[in-house]
Amino acid sequence: MPSESNLSAAAGRTPRQVADAYVQALADIDPLTAVYLGLNPEDDRLPDLSPAGHAALAALARRTLAELDAAEAAAELTAPADPAAEHRCGRLLRERLTAELAVHEAGEDLRAVRNLGSPLHNTRELFTLLPTETEQDWAGLGRRLARFPQAVRQYRATLTEGLERGMLSGPQQVSTVIEQITEWLAADPAAAEPAREAGWFGTLISPAPEAVQAELTAAALAASAELAELRTWLGEVYGPAAAGTPDTVGRERYARWVRYWNGADLDLDEAYQWAWTEFHDIAAQMRVEAEKVRPGSSPMEAMRWLESEGPAIVGEEQVREYLQGLMDQAIGDLQGVHFDLAEPVTRVESRLAPAGSASAPYYTAPSLDFTRPGRTWLPTQGDDRFPVWDLVSTWYHEGVPGHHLQLAQWNYVAGSLSTYQVSVGGVSADMEGWALYAERLMDELGYLTDPGHRLGYLNAQMMRALRVIVDIGMHVGLDFPADSPFRPGELMTPAAAREFFGLYCGLRPVFLDSELVRYLGLPGQAIGYKLGERAWLRGRAAARAAHEARGEEFDLKAWHMAALSQGSLGLDDLVAALSAL
Repeated sequence: MPSESNLSAAAGRTPRQVADAYVQALADIDPLTAVYLGLNPEDDRLPDLSPAGHAALAALARRTLAELDAAEAAAELTAPADPAAEHRCGRLLRERLTAELAVHEAGEDLRAVRNLGSPLHNTRELFTLLPTETEQDWAGLGRRLARFPQAVRQYRATLTEGLERGMLSGPQQVSTVIEQITEWLAADPAAAEPAREAGWFGTLISPAPEAVQAELTAAALAASAELAELRTWLGEVYGPAAAGTPDTVGRERYARWVRYWNGADLDLDEAYQWAWTEFHDIAAQMRVEAEKVRPGSSPMEAMRWLESEGPAIVGEEQVREYLQGLMDQAIGDLQGVHFDLAEPVTRVESRLAPAGSASAPYYTAPSLDFTRPGRTWLPTQGDDRFPVWDLVSTWYHEGVPGHHLQLAQWNYVAGSLSTYQVSVGGVSADMEGWALYAERLMDELGYLTDPGHRLGYLNAQMMRALRVIVDIGMHVGLDFPADSPFRPGELMTPAAAREFFGLYCGLRPVFLDSELVRYLGLPGQAIGYKLGERAWLRGRAAARAAHEARGEEFDLKAWHMAALSQGSLGLDDLVAALSAL
């Protein structure tokens, strides 16, 4: 419990000050958070992935909630300068920490084996965010790398406690992570000996100056050796124990995760039915667009043709440059017309994702001071040819005007909000909803008139509608409805969901396989894209209607900038906040 002196000090702070103190305290005990935000640059630790590390994070959350109680009670007496802003920040902080504690207290930390976003994956990703411009930078990276074996052992200790308590991940997650670790460990023929045998870590350190190469190579080899030990343990001990564990989580666990990812307790049956309506509408649009791509073709036939015969970029560096060009053009075209962007927000980099990543592209936000820019990441999956039909809309989602504009703008306005609202308080459904809205906006603005590009956009919309259907259907145990074109009335099992997915989403089978494993490992996260977009569209429509009812012209640019300057909101609050702008 927090001490009386701590609570007394909290009573002298506003909710936003409590939230910002939480961010700094979190960065002090979680170096991964510090690296993401660009805080504590002198720190060379890695996160504590042990049960004690998770307990420390939970203790900080409980202490902060008690401090928030004291601050809000004091605010009722002192009338802060901006009570609405204080209330909004305090509401977000309370909701987020309560949702995180619910997940922790249910023991979910103890079975965090998944193909995306696990403590192991996040710790590896940390190394892609570190500066490497000077010999001193590389030396700091090396000190962290030397700690990686300990982090892996801590992660294994947490999973061991879960195993002993019968709290295990599903077998598909285990087999997929074993495959990923194998890819991380694969020798890089381009790396010099002996770093070549360190796999991905050897590739990571290959550009380092000669003066620190020996130390880095030793650390890389040790890191890979510990990963190999983890792989063996997962295969010989954890995997057999997890063999009978369901890959799905059931309604109770699913509802807990829905709150965590979406900032709301959703009506799952309503969302499931709504997603089926979206499915039928998007399928009809895809049939029209497919006819433009290849007359007489079905959507799947047209997309297979685009994948094999349509325009493509050849070469990893060439596709990276192509994606950079898409974002640069979008910023140039939208600036001053649909957005008013500060100079730091206009900087974004296209990067290639490290080997062994999941199949989905992703984005990493800039540091709070913008010394590290926002970056999009493309997993190449060993390919050298990249069809563009589905890349254009995807990069409007990942980069501009999607994730980058929202998250970089949040950083830019952090001083008028709180650091918490623009960083670790982020709600996935708000962020993914904006990114999907951004794809739709580019379609509305006429950037997807090429039939192939527009079919790619519609396919992305279809994938997000299918995510709602498949994610809820599998985990909650619902039937395909009577109007389903696939197995109406039958239970949606993971196997049936994968077959259904493959019939109506034109992405490659390897990608869809990775996606299904992702949904099983991150229950409730995938539904936030389409449901978040629905919230953004409802908020925009309500704001437009309110302006027009007052006889005012609706200024979309002004609305965009105001909406992107709100900071994070859960779906409980997002529509109301956007409607009032």
